[in-house]
Amino acid sequence: MVSKRQSFQEGHKRKFLAVIDATPECGRAVLYAGRRAAKTGGGLVLVFISPPGDFQHWIGVEEIMRAEAREEADSALDKYAQYAREKANIDPELVVREGKIVDEIYKLIEEDRDIAILVLAAGEGKEGPGPLVSSIAGRSAAFPIPVTIVPSDLSDADIEAVA
Repeated sequence: MVSKRQSFQEGHKRKFLAVIDATPECGRAVLYAGRRAAKTGGGLVLVFISPPGDFQHWIGVEEIMRAEAREEADSALDKYAQYAREKANIDPELVVREGKIVDEIYKLIEEDRDIAILVLAAGEGKEGPGPLVSSIAGRSAAFPIPVTIVPSDLSDADIEAVA
């Protein structure tokens, strides 16, 4: 069963969720989500999801891989948190997860019932909207919140105008 959102109850605020990854377009999602959150008195959550490790027989290798993944996550989150502060004047919450990306996004939404909107950015290439948008598009009906997809070619001024 899907948990009811709490974002408009007293003591809560609506949060926008943006997924941080290695794609160039994720900055567009951060900017849009950050601007919307700032303009509406909401919050911004940035999540970085590392793929699950599977090195049962090589514990030392798994520990090194996890440490490297955590370092990559912290670095990417720090970069986009600073970007959100500079461009949207908002201080985001930072979350690191490990697992299958769509599953972890869903779990985070269920755990933080103030998250009311998932913001993604479409890819820039001719290959399609990007791996994250493609993986979520088929399951968007399974999410208990709306999913907003920001075109990657919107300028900062365009995002400001629509946010």
